[in-house]
Amino acid sequence: MHRDLLQQAYSAMRHDLRKTLLTMAGMAWGIATVVLLLAYGNGFGRAIENIFESFGATAVGVFPGRTSQEAGGNKAGVPVRFTGDDIELLRNNVPLCKHVVRMSQKDSVVQNGNRSFTFPVMGLDPEIEEIWNLDVDEGRFLDDADNMGHGLRAVIGSEARDRLFSGMQAVGDEIRVDGVEFQVVGVLKARMQESDDDDNRVIYVPYNSMDVLKDTHYLDGIWLDSQGLDHNKLDQTIRGTLAAAHNFKEDDKRAVFVFDAQKQLQQFGIISLALKVLLGFIGTVTLGIGGVGLMNIMLVSVTQRTREIGIRMALGAQPERLIAMFVRQGLRLTLIGAGCGLVTAFLTMRLMSSLLFHVSPVDPVTYLSITIAVIAVAYLACYLPSRRAATVEPMHALRNE
Repeated sequence: MHRDLLQQAYSAMRHDLRKTLLTMAGMAWGIATVVLLLAYGNGFGRAIENIFESFGATAVGVFPGRTSQEAGGNKAGVPVRFTGDDIELLRNNVPLCKHVVRMSQKDSVVQNGNRSFTFPVMGLDPEIEEIWNLDVDEGRFLDDADNMGHGLRAVIGSEARDRLFSGMQAVGDEIRVDGVEFQVVGVLKARMQESDDDDNRVIYVPYNSMDVLKDTHYLDGIWLDSQGLDHNKLDQTIRGTLAAAHNFKEDDKRAVFVFDAQKQLQQFGIISLALKVLLGFIGTVTLGIGGVGLMNIMLVSVTQRTREIGIRMALGAQPERLIAMFVRQGLRLTLIGAGCGLVTAFLTMRLMSSLLFHVSPVDPVTYLSITIAVIAVAYLACYLPSRRAATVEPMHALRNE
């Protein structure tokens, strides 16, 4: 019996080949759209994680501002200035604090021969390599000997290397920063960044050597990394420690700015989840449209074969067998279309993943879930019209023209 039903379904498909191909194309397009949209959503979330990991997922930056509230007899608007004493305060008061780094920065004219550019120059303690997860491509990074000896050493970003040296060897050569010669001891690997950022143009020098370029008595910022502490408590601890030292209120958000990479990653995670839900909804709607198309095709097929249905019922055909005949026909169309859609989506993802970093392959569980959803939609799209056909009185069906 099953073999007869399959042969009947196959004959019905060949009877109107154009309609059959259009139905399969609709299902293939629907499932390919769902898979590709989910792949883009997964890739977007992974790209955000990669950006933060490349920057330093546990990095916390603390930057001075101006008070916005009166405190301890001081008026609002008083600038907060960090010094070396604040480094020790944070090191002693922030739990599980691995490193605390001083930062001083300025935009400087950087020269190599007749090439001259304005690049950001940062004076930092060597531990920043671990905090920011910096990867050295050539040479080495700054070390404690460079810092303690006020050595005029520099590590340059990948884009700065390309512009200053234009393919020539950079490590061991000299560059001039605001007229002061620094020896290049390392070149960093390119970091993931937004198009307008200048992370790959930065010139890194020892903090203690930054005093040849600017006054470093006051710090432009402090960087640290701390693990195992709730990040809301970490923020409160940093603000409380600095508020007591600089006489401002702990809840004054403008006195001190705290950048926490983990908290930023959590916020982007919410955005990423919302994007996945939105893309999944759009894909589901597209798949639903394919199901409606299949239902319309099956309804037309049932209508065209009304007399045949009447004859079968008059000869004793059971309603369940009539339903099975149309359901098998529709499911066969759906499975072929779904297979084509999955293959198309897979090949498209392979192509796009090599061109765009925000496309990520979909896991097998998602493929299975989508396939089950497609089969469920197809079953309903086939069952409802066929059930209607199975309930028609044989005499009424035989009178149909």
